[in-house]
Amino acid sequence: MINTTIAKLALQALLGRRRFFLLLAFPVLLVALVALVTALTDGDAAFDILPGLGYPLVLPLVAILAASSVLGPEVDDGSIVYLLSKPVSRYGVAISKWLVALGATLTAGALPILVASLIAGDSDRAVGMFVGAIVAGTTYSALFLAISAVTRHAVIASLMFVLIWESLLGNLFTGVAWLSIGQWGLRVGHEISDRLPDPANLPYAVLAALVVTLGGVWFAGDRLRSFSLRGED
Repeated sequence: MINTTIAKLALQALLGRRRFFLLLAFPVLLVALVALVTALTDGDAAFDILPGLGYPLVLPLVAILAASSVLGPEVDDGSIVYLLSKPVSRYGVAISKWLVALGATLTAGALPILVASLIAGDSDRAVGMFVGAIVAGTTYSALFLAISAVTRHAVIASLMFVLIWESLLGNLFTGVAWLSIGQWGLRVGHEISDRLPDPANLPYAVLAALVVTLGGVWFAGDRLRSFSLRGED
């Protein structure tokens, strides 16, 4: 199902745009902030930044930039119709683009969370944060790819989801943790380090992340399969 040519084109689109520099800016700022807080206070204060800032904001923002870069521009300018006119599997296109977005999300999103956690100290908690970030990043990238396949305003729609649901409501109401991708990741990480938050039931968190991931990639492929050759939404 994976099309290497499409994956290479998606990677070129990701690396060749100014969004790539924004992709790097968020993790650099996160690591720098944690390093500064660690130098001025203690490791616990720095670790508090990661569940409250890294998971609900930095990680999904990186995923938005990655997912929108590999698919969004083709939907925006209508060039997606030329790709879809070829005899290639629409699901193969979606999977190939998602893998590129996933790789960028884990590299520029999950890996910096590990680095920042190690700077703050406590390797067990750092590994837990990293594993949780992999789960959340994988789910975020699939969801935002699906959104990119639906609308030309994918970045705005995705930002509204992140800022209102994940960041604002997720921090205000504990019940939202059941529907928060970042909280699902933290719950998985809690199994490695019990010093991480325990916001949801583990089987539910794993199942929910799996359903959203598979559903997001499938939906993106289905949307491409039924996409009008006129390039309309």
